[in-house]
Amino acid sequence: MRRIALAVATALMLSACGSGGGNASQELSKDPVTLRFTWWGADERHKRTQQVIDAFQKKHPNITVKGEFKDWNGYWESLATTVAANDAPDIIQMDELYLSSYAERGALLDLGTAAKYLKTADFDKTALDTGLVKGKQYALPVGLATYAIVANTDLFDQLKIKVPDDATWTWDDFKKVGDEVSKAGGGKVTGVQSFGFDAGSLNIWARQQGAALFDEAGKVVVPESVLAGYWTYLRDLAKTGVAPAPSVTIERAGGSLDQSGTATNASALATWWNTQLPSLATASGQKLKLLKLPGESQAASPGAYFKPSMYWSISSRSKHPAEAALFVDFLANSQEAADVLLTDRGIPANTKLRAAIAPKLGEYDKAAAEYLDSVKVGTAPRVTPNGASTIEAIIKRHTEEVLFDRQTPEQAAKSFITELQAEIDGA
Repeated sequence: MRRIALAVATALMLSACGSGGGNASQELSKDPVTLRFTWWGADERHKRTQQVIDAFQKKHPNITVKGEFKDWNGYWESLATTVAANDAPDIIQMDELYLSSYAERGALLDLGTAAKYLKTADFDKTALDTGLVKGKQYALPVGLATYAIVANTDLFDQLKIKVPDDATWTWDDFKKVGDEVSKAGGGKVTGVQSFGFDAGSLNIWARQQGAALFDEAGKVVVPESVLAGYWTYLRDLAKTGVAPAPSVTIERAGGSLDQSGTATNASALATWWNTQLPSLATASGQKLKLLKLPGESQAASPGAYFKPSMYWSISSRSKHPAEAALFVDFLANSQEAADVLLTDRGIPANTKLRAAIAPKLGEYDKAAAEYLDSVKVGTAPRVTPNGASTIEAIIKRHTEEVLFDRQTPEQAAKSFITELQAEIDGA
């Protein structure tokens, strides 16, 4: 991740002095036009995406869309290189961690200027706001996720423990039921799979207490007391046996989804994004259920929020912004594209298409979509600031320090803020 961040930063420093499409036309051309479209993903995504490209080209025979795709790591290095060389693809699959970096350096088109060909009427404002940087829409969310607790209901049944009421439970309730499971599990099952390794859980913890990780200027503003409370809670889960021993937790956190406590049926409760439910259910082979987050009913405002699975962005240097916008509109708003992509890039952010594809989804994809529609979400968090794309590595390191008693929660809180702010200031 650090290598990717450096590559992105270097490329954007080189390209910062020039942005904009020059003589690019905001009107559709009747002449042949070629667009380059880049994304990351595996073979199944490539096949589905090519089907959508073929369908678009059939409707617009004068527009050719050339796909460029790579795995996650190779993708960002390639994009950074092409942006630095002023040769960026026209349509870019973008991630939240890097959106601000590219947008603030002038590498992306303000999609508001392309409203003639790119419509957003079927997107909730809270979803659209996830693509805002300094008040401009530089990205359109493709799919949405929200944080959840995944409960293994088979384990609860086997241990003769009642699944908690997620409409009213608190974080103390979460700990209590986790303790009950751990004690009944006889050393084979723990109540909770420890969290503390991603920005999602930290965001939720802060938001439920009326705080935020960043202000609009991109400064780290989360109070030390909030962070200390977060790491104190995680430390207590481990010390009381509600969560596994730190060595087990760290090993699982560094492994794949299939090696997690949820997937191996070794933990009854765990924090995940709702869209991960189908993969977890396949790996687990047991019945899993999405529960609402503890503490939401007591919080002054919702901790839950929409997290884009990814975005569509357009290069600010595209010579064909009108055609690029038309293609993004097809990707984001057409039933034809939705029927092919389904949930490959997440549960559609387009509410109309999300409802339309629901009957075509499997049991757990449908459960994930229904959960998304049932959760009350708050305003979108400020997009990860330029320079802060290493935030999850920083969170992970401090969680490990606390779990192994190498730092107190208070020391971790102070160190986290200092380190993250230094990353932002140095970008």
